[in-house]
Amino acid sequence: MKAIRFAQHGEPAAVLAVEDIPLPEPGEGQARVRILESPVNPSDLLYVRGYYAGVQAHFPAQAGFEGVGIVDAVGPGVKEVSAGQRVSVINGPGGNWAEYSVVPAGELFAVPDDLPDEQVASFFINPASAILMVRHVLAVPQGEWLLQSAAGSELGRMIIRLAKRDGIRTANIVRRRESAEELERLGADVVIVSSDGPIDDQVRKLIDPLGVKYAIDCVVGETGTQIFKALHEDGKMLVYGSLTGEPIRVGDDPRHILAGRRTLEVYWLGYWFPRLTDAQRQQLGQDIVDLMREGIVETSPGRKYSLDNIADAVIQAEQKGRKGKVFLTPGAK
Repeated sequence: MKAIRFAQHGEPAAVLAVEDIPLPEPGEGQARVRILESPVNPSDLLYVRGYYAGVQAHFPAQAGFEGVGIVDAVGPGVKEVSAGQRVSVINGPGGNWAEYSVVPAGELFAVPDDLPDEQVASFFINPASAILMVRHVLAVPQGEWLLQSAAGSELGRMIIRLAKRDGIRTANIVRRRESAEELERLGADVVIVSSDGPIDDQVRKLIDPLGVKYAIDCVVGETGTQIFKALHEDGKMLVYGSLTGEPIRVGDDPRHILAGRRTLEVYWLGYWFPRLTDAQRQQLGQDIVDLMREGIVETSPGRKYSLDNIADAVIQAEQKGRKGKVFLTPGAK
């Protein structure tokens, strides 16, 4: 079968290559899935670059943490799924950028027929993160303000729609002013353009002089620092990414470290999901299905590439102003 592999960390377009490898056989408790589509997510590219601390690559390594496929074969003891089922494929070590993938059967989720492949391929990472961060980790109450960076990303848009549905007001940080109108149509209450001045100053002017109680950030660096400064004295901030790779400074202003009870916490799906009970996982899956049907946690599909065009796919996935999620389609020529 064809699979995307890399022999060392580096820039994805340079180190990723399509290779022919033996078709894997499922072992005890495992299932083999014929992959239909797999998204190119920021976490995939961080992993290839060696910046994704949660997963250690063992070379030659495969990539691709999520996708959609058809169960092709099952190993001994598998009861969760059966051959022929279409499933959401969660692949913790990576390996969905391939024609076939073998994963624990318990990490497959059978999906309803009415959900399109593009949505099922992106079923888990962004939708689950939006739901867990907003409803469970932060547990933002109705009527409160939630401040978020990278609001124009796929996950940022999901958070805007989910917050609107749950009665939460959002303040959304973008770099480009032309993004504001589009996000307002999605339901954003306030859009903050970072080039207009310090984020914390804008928050206190537009929203509340005391700051906001809830914030989510994936940029860090100066953006994350200004978001922390925008917190209310009882505020809580989640960091779920590091687009700049730069540190957040929380100790450069005594007003924010010697008063109040501001909290800075890291969110990583790979930490939270294994700690959910089976019942909680099933409920999370059903919540995603229901919200996906409502259009709340849907993904905007972008361009699709074959495995042979992996370099073009990863370059496109990081293009500024790109519209929609990039997908790899292993069956395409």
